[in-house]
Amino acid sequence: MTARSSTRPDSPVSTAALHAVVPAAGRGARFGTAVAKQYAPLLGEPLIVHTVRALLAEPRIARVWLVLAADDEDYARSGAQQRIQALGERVAVLRCGGETRALSVGQALAHLAQREDGPAAGDWMLVHDAARPCLPVEALARLIDRVLADGEGGLLALPVADTLKRADAGDRVESTPSRERLWAAQTPQMFRLEALVRALRRAGPGVTDEAQAMETLGMRPLLVRGDPANLKVTWPADLALAALFLESAKR
Repeated sequence: MTARSSTRPDSPVSTAALHAVVPAAGRGARFGTAVAKQYAPLLGEPLIVHTVRALLAEPRIARVWLVLAADDEDYARSGAQQRIQALGERVAVLRCGGETRALSVGQALAHLAQREDGPAAGDWMLVHDAARPCLPVEALARLIDRVLADGEGGLLALPVADTLKRADAGDRVESTPSRERLWAAQTPQMFRLEALVRALRRAGPGVTDEAQAMETLGMRPLLVRGDPANLKVTWPADLALAALFLESAKR
């Protein structure tokens, strides 16, 4: 892979390439359907196709690495394989996904380190949820611009707007924490490959996102304002909202 990051005149210059990793080995148990949610139909295509296409809309991303489980048969059966192959050579599939997000990302990065066409240690990795198909191109560009200028890494996020409640074991309100300076994390989350590998090894398989892993190295990831459209599809009803966001983006 010889592609390098930004050549746009309005964005910071970096000699490091940008790669995206999409962990898609999970089954999405909360989704409650026979097919994994990344293959759920969305505007006539499997959801994962929209997710990959959103990342490819940013020309500074050299390659998108889709991480599947070794025994994933739904990728072909759902029609996702054919449609993603049609997106071109900037997409590649890795069948090394694990039982958790952290394992999928960690195993994918270890695999990429052995590939001649994989990223270099100093390259940037953008990890994006497979179930976030509506990532606006403006939000993605904003993350890349801000992180390249900052140099430490960061993630898309939104300031918490709702009042939060902490529950006790019986699902009764235990307390009302202040929402001041609280942000809801989104993806992509963007960090240097070498640092991310070390962070995931230290944090272990239970870590819920890359920013949390990076915190174990003493890093303070940059919070970059995301977009409400960048929702994570968790329940079947979320598909209708995702469809609205995607159709609105076409107008």
